[in-house]
Amino acid sequence: MSISKNATCADNQQERLIMIGWIIGFVDGEGCFSINFVKQPERKDKTRIRRGYKTGYQISHEFAVVQGKKSISTLNKLQKFFKVGGIYINRRHDNHKEHLYRYSVAKREDLINIIIPFFQKRKLQTSKKYDFSLFVKCMKLIKEGKHLTRSGAIEIALLCEKMNHKRSRTELIKILRNQTSDSARARRR
Repeated sequence: MSISKNATCADNQQERLIMIGWIIGFVDGEGCFSINFVKQPERKDKTRIRRGYKTGYQISHEFAVVQGKKSISTLNKLQKFFKVGGIYINRRHDNHKEHLYRYSVAKREDLINIIIPFFQKRKLQTSKKYDFSLFVKCMKLIKEGKHLTRSGAIEIALLCEKMNHKRSRTELIKILRNQTSDSARARRR
């Protein structure tokens, strides 16, 4: 008995739809979209300031899903599906019995061209959809290069205050606001 090509395509399409539904549910429960500010050390050689550090902070971005070692196969499925990112070990030195593993996509192009469009087309169902919408706004500002300016970094920090654990960015915002204005900085160059 031969299987028709149409039946095989239908089976593949059905499997893909099941996989997409699983990804949405899994990320709703275990995923995280995050933007972080990393303070950069002051540099004595003012002629060698890296482009992204003019505000004194590097702004990083990541989509991540964390699982214990027993469930690492789920992270492998995510990586195989999206074809981007990597799986990294988070060694545990506390009361947990196993190390954790993190599927992470941090490359800007991969987030903008693969991860964000996927979740814009296929909506998350939990409160994580709000975090995702803020993440998308932050990534838009970053794509436009606004994270390199004081005002853009403040705008991103204000959005980040509403994301995930709603951690206060008040001190960071004060530091950024007290820096020399973007226009004054541009005139000095």
